[in-house]
Amino acid sequence: MKFSDNIRYYTLDNFYKEKFGCKIAKISLNCNFTCPNRDGTKGVGGCIYCSNEKSGEYAGNVNKDIVSQFNDIKKVMLKKWPSAKFIGYFQAGTNTYASTDTLKSFFEPILKLDNVVGLSIATRPDSISEECLDYLTNLNQRTYLTIELGLQTIHDKTSKLINRCHTLEEFKTMVLKLRQRKINVVVHIINGLPYETKEMMLETIKYLNNLDIQGIKIHMLHILKNTRLASMYEKEKFPILTKEEYIDIVINQLELLRDDIVIHRITGDPKVSDLIEPQWLVKKFVVLNDILKEMKKRNTYQGKKITG
Repeated sequence: MKFSDNIRYYTLDNFYKEKFGCKIAKISLNCNFTCPNRDGTKGVGGCIYCSNEKSGEYAGNVNKDIVSQFNDIKKVMLKKWPSAKFIGYFQAGTNTYASTDTLKSFFEPILKLDNVVGLSIATRPDSISEECLDYLTNLNQRTYLTIELGLQTIHDKTSKLINRCHTLEEFKTMVLKLRQRKINVVVHIINGLPYETKEMMLETIKYLNNLDIQGIKIHMLHILKNTRLASMYEKEKFPILTKEEYIDIVINQLELLRDDIVIHRITGDPKVSDLIEPQWLVKKFVVLNDILKEMKKRNTYQGKKITG
């Protein structure tokens, strides 16, 4: 893949334009699903960094039905991109952690809406049943479907610390099951998790690069008010990545990724009112621009350390 001075990695916007020929806007929705590490099935309290909104800070109003949520956000998106088409993004909580009939009651109405070209469903690798897999296979034949799997890290010690409550083997098995059914997989990882080193973060990327995944979301750990992570940080004051450290790590990660893997996200996007640290995350576009500037300065690009 050929990259330019301004775009040195495979952005989601570019991918969508190549695939659909137009601007695609993702509409973040909230079904109010819980998670197995929240409800006591595997653990309680959820991941230690997760807010009460279950990573759905920018999702639709949970007090409204799913179509109303979609239409409310769509109106805002159309002011920015009048000719856009849409992907329904089921973001908050674990969006396959329910019966198939329940899932259908949320997913099917969105598919019927005008100019919806696909669904993106965020979930956990331990929360997709065989029956659900069959339904996802059917969905994949009818629309552009992406399953977003939370992993965060390949390191067991960190995974236990953040209360993920699933194994790396469960993750790998689910990736294989989804890909056997030709379902697109996007993986979430977090840089800056407590006590992880740069090398550990690069090891996570090297592992994922050898799997059949189609996309990745790279987040920077952010400490939000009223989370267990906030309490831990107050007590331990574990190191937080500086902006410069984060940029360096991300560039090294991009260099290790195949150039066919779409970069869906490359930094965090926390609510300013809830953010404790790092404060530099508030300026999202500054971080994005600084990553590209540094890549240009280094004359590097996604996949460079693979292709030489």
